[in-house]
Amino acid sequence: MATAATTLATPDLHRPLARTLTIYAKEAKYEFLKCLRLRAYALSTIFFPLMFYVLFGLVMGRQSLGGIGGVSLTKYLIPTYGTFGVMGASLFGTASLLASERGLGWLQVKRASPMPPFAYFTAKVVMSMVFSAIVVLLLLLLGVTLGGVQIAPLDAAKLVATLVAGALPFCAMGLAIGYFAGPTSAPAITNMIYLPLSFCSGLWIPFMFLPKVVREIAVFLPPYHLSQLALSVVGAGRGESNLTHWEVLIGFTLLCLGAAWIGFRRDEDKMYG
Repeated sequence: MATAATTLATPDLHRPLARTLTIYAKEAKYEFLKCLRLRAYALSTIFFPLMFYVLFGLVMGRQSLGGIGGVSLTKYLIPTYGTFGVMGASLFGTASLLASERGLGWLQVKRASPMPPFAYFTAKVVMSMVFSAIVVLLLLLLGVTLGGVQIAPLDAAKLVATLVAGALPFCAMGLAIGYFAGPTSAPAITNMIYLPLSFCSGLWIPFMFLPKVVREIAVFLPPYHLSQLALSVVGAGRGESNLTHWEVLIGFTLLCLGAAWIGFRRDEDKMYG
């Protein structure tokens, strides 16, 4: 009897790997569908970089004489506005939503369920990467169909892969912001980081046209390094080492994940301590 009671009181907590992966996949699926239905997120994330590209790439770019470093302006702006779009999808998809759901107590509900704790965060990262891929693919489509951009399929695939992988540092930054910002302040704080970083990294204006003091700052900013990796794919990079760019992005990711972990543990201590 005692054995039976003990068995009932302490159910088997071991879950097969296949079932765990299914849970992660379903959580990511429904996170994507939720954000797709949030018009404020989905429409701004997708159409904001496209609008910039149409205005400065397709409209003004056609009036530009020549290109930048031997690459047409319409081609040059795909990696830079692609980086801009990836940043937006990642930061707002993690920071604002995480802060809002923390404020609503949704994380407590998730923790009370048998779902693996990190499925929630993985879903947000996957969702942000999917939206990032959509933005980059649409930019490529606009460039090829309306901007006269010629790019080999292998280079196009490499560009998409580079930018989608580059979403990870900004997802990590978003998680850190989401754990330390309040539900109402998170969108404003995210914008205060997102927009200046974009300008200073040469995402709106080509790097060589930025003021000297901004160019000196840009080399320390993560979006600059991601944009240079993407520009190198289309032959418009500055000739710097790709390994250095990846090292900076990986170091930045680890730093942000460390900050997010501190915030996570702080919330856990408040909840269960």
